[in-house]
Amino acid sequence: MDNKPGFIVVEGPIGVGKTTLARRLAESFNTELLLEGADENPFLDSFYTSGRNMAFQTQLFFLFQRAQQMQDLRQADMFRPVHVADFIMEKDRLFAELTLDEEEFKLYQQVYQHLTIDAPVPDLVIYLQAPVDVLRKRIANRGRSFEKAISNDYLKRLNESYARFFHNYAESPLLIVNAEEIDLANNERDYQLLLDQIMKVKSGRHYFNPTSIPV
Repeated sequence: MDNKPGFIVVEGPIGVGKTTLARRLAESFNTELLLEGADENPFLDSFYTSGRNMAFQTQLFFLFQRAQQMQDLRQADMFRPVHVADFIMEKDRLFAELTLDEEEFKLYQQVYQHLTIDAPVPDLVIYLQAPVDVLRKRIANRGRSFEKAISNDYLKRLNESYARFFHNYAESPLLIVNAEEIDLANNERDYQLLLDQIMKVKSGRHYFNPTSIPV
């Protein structure tokens, strides 16, 4: 594939399919894959079940983990033409604002600033969108025990936070995808349609609604 982006980030709320898409893109481009390590966070299960009690510990673990991943990416083999990730560094603050109280967030910001994170700017960001009922169904289908306690209210607020964030995002070319009715894991047509669209994006903000395209 010619003219493919150098650093691609797939983003979106829990259950929308970002890791599935990131894996497929890495396979298509035969490149490195950088995945968010949610399963490695020892506080996440308790956060979903007890809520606020474990929010700060959960967020700090993710912050340190993502900062290390960005450092590793900076030091990676730059001769590889493409890297694909299923998270953007700025999403850490998005979750922190959503889960932490005012004093915790102030402390979080101090820690963030002292880390002096120099995250590479993506050449393309793909933002997957889907309503809460779709997210809930996909979360249930993948059967992760620590996600069973996620509330619809949390998913709703998360969706709203992502929408606000990407409404103002202008750091990279952005492709906003309606992922409500597409199956990127099992439907080859859905994936190829999206891949074709990805290859067309060079700058600016673009929208892709596969449900409006006739079979």
